[in-house]
Amino acid sequence: MTGRCAPAANYLRLTTMKIIVTGSIAYDYLMTFPGSFTDHLLPDQLAHVSLSFLVDSMERRRGGCAPNIAYTLALLGERPTIMATAGIDFDEYRAWLESSGVDTSLVRQLTTKFTASFFCNTDRQNNQIASFYAGAMSHARELSFCDIPRPDLVIIAPNDPEAMVRYARECHDLKLRHIFDPGQQCARSTGEELKAGIIGASVLICNDYEFELIRAKTGLTATDVLAQSEALVITRGAQGSTIMLRDGSIDVPAVPERRIVDPTGVGDAYRGGFMKGLARGADWATCGRMGSVAATYALEHVGGQSHTFTWDDFKARYEEYFGRLQIGD
Repeated sequence: MTGRCAPAANYLRLTTMKIIVTGSIAYDYLMTFPGSFTDHLLPDQLAHVSLSFLVDSMERRRGGCAPNIAYTLALLGERPTIMATAGIDFDEYRAWLESSGVDTSLVRQLTTKFTASFFCNTDRQNNQIASFYAGAMSHARELSFCDIPRPDLVIIAPNDPEAMVRYARECHDLKLRHIFDPGQQCARSTGEELKAGIIGASVLICNDYEFELIRAKTGLTATDVLAQSEALVITRGAQGSTIMLRDGSIDVPAVPERRIVDPTGVGDAYRGGFMKGLARGADWATCGRMGSVAATYALEHVGGQSHTFTWDDFKARYEEYFGRLQIGD
């Protein structure tokens, strides 16, 4: 681990909010097997499994927490910058993100590794066999906030665990307003790694199960988190979300979906909507409601980057359920 950054001097705040999104960049390879995996597992041969499944279909989707979050922010009119690592197969993905309004200038592209990849085979009973290749993501720890212009708002989303700890420490040293979002890395990270990310974060965001893991591993309660953070945001799927503050809490309902297509990327879309509210100075309730609207758009589409809407569409849907949307330009 390298040394910490020295606090930056005062800077000229631009009229455009500078948002940095860190996290994984990945491709999802999704396959379907027309039979049942369990039919091919022989109880007396489990010590020597050697199986191959001929699949009916495969599709590759653009994924990863950082692009998913940044994509929704771009739909909402921001120009977020991704700070992450990708591999030799990233060119097409970069072009897609840039065309969608996402700045990829801080994505380091390695020429010796592939972009992180998730390979998942699903059978007709929805059993899954999956593998995750970290690839270029393992180099994310080599990036630093000390080397880039000062941002106004940062999210540290699931990524290489060492990178997440480093980014959190740098954001604390530089006094950057930042969200810590450990997500699926709650299971992989140690209690000390989680504490290093949580203590000093402006906002901690996770789902209800992840927060129980955090409490078990770190011993931190919601009160402990809020002693140093502005807010603790806990998402609860169809039950909406709760924004916990030092002086109370706000329950935000989920926005009713018009159809359910795919839950992939729903949490990332919530974060994008929530961050749009923060970036424009909205109150906590409005931030949560914007997250809820964005999440439902994602639920109604396949993957984390296939939903689309105009600002007028988004505003109308928000106001249908929550009343007038008051947010800065």
